Amino acid sequence: MSRINRAVLPLRLVLVALFAVVLLFQVLVVVGLQPGEDGPGRFTYLLWIVIPLAVLGLLCVQVVIACTWKLLTLVVRDRIFSEDALRWVDAIVWTNVAGLVVIAIGFVPAFIIADGDDAPGVAAIPLLMGLVGSAVLLLMIVMRALLRQATTLRSDMEAVI
Repeated sequence: MSRINRAVLPLRLVLVALFAVVLLFQVLVVVGLQPGEDGPGRFTYLLWIVIPLAVLGLLCVQVVIACTWKLLTLVVRDRIFSEDALRWVDAIVWTNVAGLVVIAIGFVPAFIIADGDDAPGVAAIPLLMGLVGSAVLLLMIVMRALLRQATTLRSDMEAVI
């Protein structure tokens, strides 16, 4: 078993666990953010925005996990330096862009809640998520460029051999 294959199995186990946790969070968001029995709260109207945004944001994470799984499959089959891999990396990039849009939209209700409850930390959550998401997006763009370069070099080497 190669060194890469020894790393792929644990990574896949982590991806399965992460996917399950994200799925659990999606369920908890839908169930846990419902208005209480003691009547409508002060920010109940925002739940119609927050719940779908949270579910969509977590769905973006699940799509990235699935794309990563497909990339691992290409690694195991020694096909990572191919156009197929670039398509999966593109899917990760565009999913990250969609996630950043969800975060940007979510900043508005978070700011309203933070302003109304005098809780500035609530507004900082989407800001922090946006910074992390931006860093991941930029990293994936750089990794995509490196993958494109490696794919070109490999095809050139195969042409020479």
